[in-house]
Amino acid sequence: MKRLLSIELQKIWKNKASRVLTLTYFILLTFIALIASIKFDLGIFKFHLAEMGIFNFPFIWHFNTYIAAILKLFLAIVIVSMMANEYSYGTLKQNLIDGMSKREFIESKFLTVVLFAGVSTIFIFIMSLLLGYSFSSYTEISIVFSDLQYLLAYFVKLVGFFSFCLFLGILVKRSAFALGFLLVWNIIEGIINGILSFKVFPDSTSAASVMQFFPLQSMSNLIVEPFTRLSVVKNLGTQIGLDNVKNYNVELSSLLIVTCWTVIFVFLSHKLLKNRDL
Repeated sequence: MKRLLSIELQKIWKNKASRVLTLTYFILLTFIALIASIKFDLGIFKFHLAEMGIFNFPFIWHFNTYIAAILKLFLAIVIVSMMANEYSYGTLKQNLIDGMSKREFIESKFLTVVLFAGVSTIFIFIMSLLLGYSFSSYTEISIVFSDLQYLLAYFVKLVGFFSFCLFLGILVKRSAFALGFLLVWNIIEGIINGILSFKVFPDSTSAASVMQFFPLQSMSNLIVEPFTRLSVVKNLGTQIGLDNVKNYNVELSSLLIVTCWTVIFVFLSHKLLKNRDL
């Protein structure tokens, strides 16, 4: 396992584009801290984002994982490029000639996916602790370490998404086309969601019940947007007569669905590579 992972990390680090994208991703994650310094002063309308409670424990776990997940496309490009480069530079064929089996090849890629997701999760955990203890009004241990399920959801979401990207990289062989396919699939899910919501099931929640089984939507369902949880937003909604009944919890069903998609993508990646004439 260590040998397989070492081989993949060397490939990524020696590729300048992958190295830059990986570093850019983690640098952008630190920019979440800059949100604390944003202040708006529009006459009588003044507010400081940090004072709105976005860095309060335990809300910070929800907020930071949601924002960080938006930036996952940077590592997705690395994952797709990592696979595309295997075909472009002939390293896939060379690895197989050197004795690596196709199963070991897929294992090495998946281990890299898990490593990226794990390091990113640890990074968010540490950064959230630092920001939370700097700005949170609540620093009791029982409060600080509640709602850590968002970190688990973040990890599962990244592993699932990167596994999808890995599969697309093997399927399409070209980075640009694989990312284009990812965009097209996102649009397709949006169209299906619209048809189900407004045409097939306009007066029920059946559309959401169906859409939760689609890959990208299931990943999106893991961490629901956190902004409407803020007290200032809730108070505004109450004043204009809007009741917020959204469920912000990390659902076990969502975790299981994304985990199943992860297994499917890894299995299909191996199956595709096994049956393909290299």
